[in-house]
Amino acid sequence: MHTTIPEKLLALADEITKQGDVSLSRLTVLKKWFARPARLPAFALWVAAQALARKGSTAGTAGVLFRECQALLGQIAPYAPHVNRKAAERLYERLRSFQDEYRQQAWGPVRVIHHWNLLLVEQALDILLWHADSPAHGYKLAADYCQHYDPSYGNGLNGPSRRKIKEMARFLQAFEAAENASSNR
Repeated sequence: MHTTIPEKLLALADEITKQGDVSLSRLTVLKKWFARPARLPAFALWVAAQALARKGSTAGTAGVLFRECQALLGQIAPYAPHVNRKAAERLYERLRSFQDEYRQQAWGPVRVIHHWNLLLVEQALDILLWHADSPAHGYKLAADYCQHYDPSYGNGLNGPSRRKIKEMARFLQAFEAAENASSNR
């Protein structure tokens, strides 16, 4: 089923070009797209694949975790993700414990993240395992994937976010095309 959500994302990328930045909340348009069954797990797997492809140089435990994530998630069909649940749960727990440092702030404890891409994979596994029907979790994953901190704009959607939003729009278009092709059979 074709939606206008990819076009809205592309318009959002254009708006960033014109204004410099926009609020992360503008990605809430994705919640409607995620409401249709099977879309959110496929999106979560796609974000995990993007994060694993952008890992940069990692060593030690982080490098081992990246390789384990690639081994488990690299074998999953992108538009119909089915994951070995036990292996995914073990990996999720390892990812969670790897970045289990908290600092006390005035308003409460804050989780310290050293490897953002591993956090994105962790969130994707969380969706695949427990929240495949939660558009709110999908929105959070999309926001975390697209946001970019820039001291002149703050934490939101700005220059470098444009490329990620366009990539996301292309994924949504490709997924919808695959959906339409399978429903026309």
